[in-house]
Amino acid sequence: MDLAPLLDCLAGRRLVALTGAGCSTESGIPDYRGPGTARRARNPVQYRAFVSDPVARARYWRRSLVGWPAFSRAEPNAAHEALAALERSGVLVGVVTQNVDGLHQRAGSEAVVELHGSLARARCLRCDAVEARTSVQRRLEALNPGLDPRLEAELAPDGDAELDAVHDFVVPACLACGGVLKPDVVFFGENVPRPRVDSAFDLVDRAGALLVVGSSLTVFSGWRFVRRAHERGVPVAVVNLGPTRGDPLATVRLEAAAGEVLPVVARALCPSPAVSRPWA
Repeated sequence: MDLAPLLDCLAGRRLVALTGAGCSTESGIPDYRGPGTARRARNPVQYRAFVSDPVARARYWRRSLVGWPAFSRAEPNAAHEALAALERSGVLVGVVTQNVDGLHQRAGSEAVVELHGSLARARCLRCDAVEARTSVQRRLEALNPGLDPRLEAELAPDGDAELDAVHDFVVPACLACGGVLKPDVVFFGENVPRPRVDSAFDLVDRAGALLVVGSSLTVFSGWRFVRRAHERGVPVAVVNLGPTRGDPLATVRLEAAAGEVLPVVARALCPSPAVSRPWA
């Protein structure tokens, strides 16, 4: 694997990373559009169905009850660690992520814009109160004692699991007002909050190069930042398994796993004290 063109593109520039699900698949969290997607059907949660259909909400929370324990146990991988090292060194300005797993922060990254929110929280649709997902999990288990959260099931990208529906599943209400709780993430069909978009654009506008990691860029929420960088004449480097929507605009395109490439990038671009751990 020849990384020289990638390193030449990034060296001597202030970087911003745009990360997608492919940055976390090596931590055991599945994606929607990766190389293995064709062999499995994924039915993402739709915003309109969740907010308007009690059955759809019960289906989501029932699946989430089983999927959350495995999702929450996922650990940062070498790609997350490398991006954190690049930030500590001053090479990386920040990370704009489409992921909702919090693994960038757990690896030590601080300047992170979570475009699609975080599964670690739930938010009330009526009063906007926030509750930790761990608390919601305890209440889900208490309200549905007959359903074993350790049930074997395939983890899904939303932090839920592939399960059939269960009748009479009880969904906890907001502790503050009794309203509907929703995971604090942007579902399909829902808009990313404008302040979050503006924060991401601010990071991209400060970049000397945009490093896209593990994203097909199929959805507009990520694609817009590649387009913005290209319009400003900022080099765009893409590291992904499989084609991306941004390939025609990329200065460099590398077909590779994030966990293989980013540690090499960190070792090459960071002053040695910033790289505090040897990656495999």
